[in-house]
Amino acid sequence: MSAAPDSAAAAAPVTLAKALNKGLRRAMERDPKVLLMGEDIGKLGGVFRVTDGLQKDFGDARVIDTPLAESGIIGAAIGLALRGYRPVCEIQFDGFVFPAFDQITTQVAKLYARSLGKMRVPIVIRIPYGGGIGAVEHHSESPEALFAHTAGLRVVACSNPVDGYWMIQQAIESDDPVIFFEPKRRYWDKAQLDETAGPAYRLDQAVVVRPGTDLTLAAHGPMVRTCLDAARAAEDEGRSIEVVDLRTISPLDVDTVADSVGRTGRLVVVHEAPVFFGLGGELAAQITERCFYRLEAPVGRVGGFHTPYPPSRIEETYLPDLDRVLDAVDRAFEH
Repeated sequence: MSAAPDSAAAAAPVTLAKALNKGLRRAMERDPKVLLMGEDIGKLGGVFRVTDGLQKDFGDARVIDTPLAESGIIGAAIGLALRGYRPVCEIQFDGFVFPAFDQITTQVAKLYARSLGKMRVPIVIRIPYGGGIGAVEHHSESPEALFAHTAGLRVVACSNPVDGYWMIQQAIESDDPVIFFEPKRRYWDKAQLDETAGPAYRLDQAVVVRPGTDLTLAAHGPMVRTCLDAARAAEDEGRSIEVVDLRTISPLDVDTVADSVGRTGRLVVVHEAPVFFGLGGELAAQITERCFYRLEAPVGRVGGFHTPYPPSRIEETYLPDLDRVLDAVDRAFEH
């Protein structure tokens, strides 16, 4: 009789949504002070089913269906955090976070500094974000730059199931407030997950996910897969493209990107959010300062346009795609 296959290798691949569910479950099992709050996250399991089954297993005192009031959700979470709990708040869609923006930027982000370190608010605010699912108005925003501009918040974005599983647990364990962006159009992407391996990277660490020698593509969240596709397409033209998954937006791991650019000499930053005053501009400025004498071309940027997010029937025109990324790659090689 043959030996039983390794359980991790034999396990079926899981989606990003399921990996996040597993990560939340593990955090709740580990720490009874972890509780979940949000609209329709209990009995329904959330719009994207990320919290499916958790209320059934942990009860409605730890998986709380809240009223439709984002400001109230975050305000209640602040009080709970100050009493020693670790609340994880779900904002149902990215565009719904703005009623809570005041609470996040004036209270959550500032309480630690305002109290000279005496008060901590270990809150995780989960936000499904980005386009690509054909949603209606206010359901496809990319507001990460607004939160990254606010000191006192950690801002991270997972791009795949393995990172989603470990990063959500690391975020919950952090004593700092964390804005946790989840790319909604990647919720159904699958990957093999070994729950026994432990996290391979720190929460605030960028990672080279594809090595290359001629140009660096830096992205986070939903655009990481697009950049990997672009790197494979560029390979057919004899170009070796390195891809960096930023993973963390604030603090920004410039060291990893600078090391990559030191090897390749070129950089293109890609994100769904508008290019104007976006993350790409900050990263371009810092890399230009640090790698000026190694750059073979100006840093390129690819992103959304400086307009309100368009109706779903034309969102593919708005969103960066393979062709727009490859066009930016081509421009970098014209210098």
